[in-house]
Amino acid sequence: MQKPGMVPPPPGEEGQTVILPPGWQSYLSPQGRRYYVNTTTNVNGYHTSGTPAHPPETAHMSVRKSTGDSQNLGSSSPGKKQSKENTITINCVTFPHPDTMPEQQLLKPTEWSYCDYFWADKKDPQGNGTVAGFELLLQKQLKGKQMQKEMSEFIRERIKIEEEYAKNLAKLSQNSLAAQEEGSLGEAWAQVKKSLADESEVHLKFSAKLHSEVEKPLMNFRENFKKDMKKCDHHIADLRKQLASRYAAVEKARKALTERQRDLEMKTQQLEIKLSNKTEEDIKKARRKSTQAGDDLMRCVDLYNQAQSKWFEEMVTTTLELERLEVERVEMIRQHLCQYTQLRHETDMFNQSTVEPVDQLLRKVDPAKDRELWVREHKTGNIRPVDMEI
Repeated sequence: MQKPGMVPPPPGEEGQTVILPPGWQSYLSPQGRRYYVNTTTNVNGYHTSGTPAHPPETAHMSVRKSTGDSQNLGSSSPGKKQSKENTITINCVTFPHPDTMPEQQLLKPTEWSYCDYFWADKKDPQGNGTVAGFELLLQKQLKGKQMQKEMSEFIRERIKIEEEYAKNLAKLSQNSLAAQEEGSLGEAWAQVKKSLADESEVHLKFSAKLHSEVEKPLMNFRENFKKDMKKCDHHIADLRKQLASRYAAVEKARKALTERQRDLEMKTQQLEIKLSNKTEEDIKKARRKSTQAGDDLMRCVDLYNQAQSKWFEEMVTTTLELERLEVERVEMIRQHLCQYTQLRHETDMFNQSTVEPVDQLLRKVDPAKDRELWVREHKTGNIRPVDMEI
């Protein structure tokens, strides 16, 4: 689906080179006016004449200028840029008709950016209604929050396993089985048991680092993420409600104008064929009412276009912000999972170091030496019995 009011650069701007400071991007509003977004601060605003070499960078850019262009819904005013036949309105949002503008310019042509693909509503697969494109983005963010929560819970379970494993290793290291083994083999066996105690310490440290360097940051980041989503949700929802209200006012004014025009036409015809006693004063009164109804329609259209223009601005700014948050979320999780694998590699290395003394002692095990030591300590004599003589 097309984005609302996105048009090629206005006449006179095609050949101009736009030089923007770092962090600024240039877009077009629904009325075809140049619009800037600072992707660092998310400040946005219009300029009114020509294409400047640099967009304003002061704080007053956050005050958005309303526009009086009555192009989106169409009106009876001369010089309007689009007619109602050239637009299509879906859920109170006006889009250029696909037949008049089949290929719109993307805000970010080289990227699959959120700001280009979520302007229209999507049919709800669970029912007959529709889901706003922005709502799909929020659902994506909320799903990401849930995935992040589940990842932190996964790490929490991993920590419990490590703690329980360390506890069992420490307990086993105190076991007295085979404690009476002697000699060089006895020394190696004692080192085997000690290595369990050392390994227990390694796993305890691993679990503590998992908590402080992986699990806790995931949980903290998720809470901040939730607050950011609430701000975006309420703000865009309020703008859509305002847009729907302004659209309803336009339709009401359009209907009133039609009735006034029909009444004026009927009275004029009756006067011309002398079927009525209506005077010129009655005709003037009907004409004034018709003109007033037309003015009311134009005012309502202007208010609607202002609301849609503001919604467009906030959609661009907010979708870019959601995109930034998603990139930040993915990168943050990637970094902490890398930290997990790094800690795991270090744990393996330290575990290996606990068994190196065991390897060294096992290479020194000497059955002959063990036998000699044992015999020296336990010998009862080296005189063997002889046969008795007669």
